[in-house]
Amino acid sequence: MNKIPRPEHPNPQFERENWQNLNGEWEFEFDFGVSGRDRKFYERDSLNSKIIVPFCPESVLSGIGNTDYLNCVWYLKKVNIENNDKNVILHFGAVDYESYIYINHKQVYHNIGGYVGFDIDITKYVKRGEENIITVCAIDTHPRGKASGKQSKNYYSMGCDYTRTTGIWQTVWLEYVEKNYIKSVKYYPSAEQQNVVIEVEAVGNATFGARASYEGKDMGEISVELNEGISRVALPLNEVYLWEVGKGRLYDLELTYGNDKVKSYFGVRSTRFDNKHYLLNNKPTYLRTVLDQGFYKKGIYTAETEEELVRDIYLSLDAGFNGARLHQKVFEPRFLYHCDKLGYMVFGETGNWGIDCSNMEQLVPFMLEWQREIARDFNHPSIIGWCPLNETWDYDYRHQNEDFVRAMYYATKAIDTTRPCVGTSGNYQVVSDIYDLHDYIQDKNEFEKIYLAPTYEEFAANYDNHPWHREVSKYQKSAKYENMALYLSEYGGIRWDIEGVGGWGYGNGPKTEEEFLERYEYLTKTLIDSPHLCGFCYTQLYDVEQEVNGLYTYERKPKFDMAKIKKITQYGDK
Repeated sequence: MNKIPRPEHPNPQFERENWQNLNGEWEFEFDFGVSGRDRKFYERDSLNSKIIVPFCPESVLSGIGNTDYLNCVWYLKKVNIENNDKNVILHFGAVDYESYIYINHKQVYHNIGGYVGFDIDITKYVKRGEENIITVCAIDTHPRGKASGKQSKNYYSMGCDYTRTTGIWQTVWLEYVEKNYIKSVKYYPSAEQQNVVIEVEAVGNATFGARASYEGKDMGEISVELNEGISRVALPLNEVYLWEVGKGRLYDLELTYGNDKVKSYFGVRSTRFDNKHYLLNNKPTYLRTVLDQGFYKKGIYTAETEEELVRDIYLSLDAGFNGARLHQKVFEPRFLYHCDKLGYMVFGETGNWGIDCSNMEQLVPFMLEWQREIARDFNHPSIIGWCPLNETWDYDYRHQNEDFVRAMYYATKAIDTTRPCVGTSGNYQVVSDIYDLHDYIQDKNEFEKIYLAPTYEEFAANYDNHPWHREVSKYQKSAKYENMALYLSEYGGIRWDIEGVGGWGYGNGPKTEEEFLERYEYLTKTLIDSPHLCGFCYTQLYDVEQEVNGLYTYERKPKFDMAKIKKITQYGDK
């Protein structure tokens, strides 16, 4: 690659002009024995191989493509630092799983968690106007007990687990910022108040300014003196344009703090559930969503180009969906930016699989990264709810500690009072703002018996007593959530192996394309006709490796006439 891969700014919601993309060729070395820190690799001026960042070493795009267990890897980059008096901030989009960062052979940071990025003020460690060495040690040993999502715990991918990701897998970049600068912002837009409250975390004392516009038209401006720390200011809006499904109406926002300038945006919308419906801007909105795993054939966790990110949203829209569960992975901010622009609703999740929810000692590192995810993505209007846990199965025959689940839910609600929280997607509900179900029954009569039951009591009894659900029903009864909206966030998973990979899926696969479409139709229409549900989520948008229950192949080729799929998905237009 001669050009810098993924050259776009990684975070359009917090963008400064003076930044430097560090993607591209880095020096690289495997450390299978995890002994490099003892051997002082961080004192080296070079490593013995090369890699293309931001692609993980398991990927083809990295130039390496080693899919074995990579317990530890090292990176090294020589970077010239501008000779100015600005602060130098080093950003990592994501490094899986535990990382140590060194500047000119000195450790400056230690991070745990492979899904959410971090930034480091390296001002006092760099040499101005000279070459500086950035070294990264990424440790990713593979015992259970850490959040790894759909990354396979076995050597081979199998079932619904896929190729692992190790080390740097999102953009690395530098920023040069003023001595007084904006560290972070949170937006609280209100259509009723016709304003946006901006929570500003600032370094130093200066004048804070905010100017909003919509499609080039001025919408409001404020200027106020602020002190270091966290402050809140209200920016009145001249006109209100609501963010809606398919209409991602976004306000551009220019922020200043003294000489510091940040380009940003926000959307005005409200999101909640009542006891029957999902409400967007207080209007019932039916959730026609799809499961998106965020895997790519060449880049694994990382899209090769920004266009690939956008393409997946349009593939979903072409199939008739209005949103997605971003499943078992934290998607990058650039993807969320395009969801914001297109009015595409998503649930923010993380890769909780691998965590032992019966072990409270594992709660702290998991919760700390989850809190960072909420903080990072708080301002995206496309995120209509949070889901910290998916299918908290028993672990080595130990039932989950329900306080683990409660802690994740209440921490989420404490950080973000503006969005609903799905305490657990699927089985073993404890506390939640919505009752979330998974169901891969394929039989038409059995499916209709549950979801077309005329009363809630009959629905709950039929659901709990079906063999698919008895494992969960031993611990809970659906009826205790009678006054909550119900969301079937996984169904279908119909196997359709058009490429002959002998792939995996749910239930017996149909024998013909017509049989597939018939099954997709009766499953989906049954859910839309159900008097008990506020929405559904089909498994899944595209195949991933051996899991072949996508509507598209892993290369994103349509398996079916998508006009037929779209017509079924949008049946009833609820």
